[in-house]
Amino acid sequence: MEIQTSGKPIDMLMEKVLCMNILSSDYFKELYRMKTYHEVIDEIYNQVDHVEPWMTGNCRGPSTAFCLLYKFFTMKLTVKQMHGLLKHPDSPYIRAIGFLYLRYVADPKILWTWYEPYLKDDEEFSPGSNGRMTTMGVYVRDLILGQKLCQLAGQIS
Repeated sequence: MEIQTSGKPIDMLMEKVLCMNILSSDYFKELYRMKTYHEVIDEIYNQVDHVEPWMTGNCRGPSTAFCLLYKFFTMKLTVKQMHGLLKHPDSPYIRAIGFLYLRYVADPKILWTWYEPYLKDDEEFSPGSNGRMTTMGVYVRDLILGQKLCQLAGQIS
């Protein structure tokens, strides 16, 4: 069963410039070869070290995390797959991308149902490229309260 979505088309989920940069990036084009949910999870595990929308440094392209997030948009995740992301034991970035997916795609009426069990999650990670640590619970609260929205460069309703 697919997750209940807001009904917005993929190209309306994120800020237009970010979306265009993702679609034109060589890295995103390489992701076409990935056909399964598990291949994308493995790629997150191996390649993602922050969940900001843009790469750091001089080449300000879209981040690996947001390219993989967009790849998930194209796959239309199921409820079972989402539970797999949110509870994944191997990397906090797999989990964080799951929470981002919900924040962008899910119907706002069901968001609390997904997020509430994780509000006190004490797994530590660094969502940004600056290395500053936080807990998954704080990250989830920031997503639901909208405090990360300007950083996400998204059009989240």
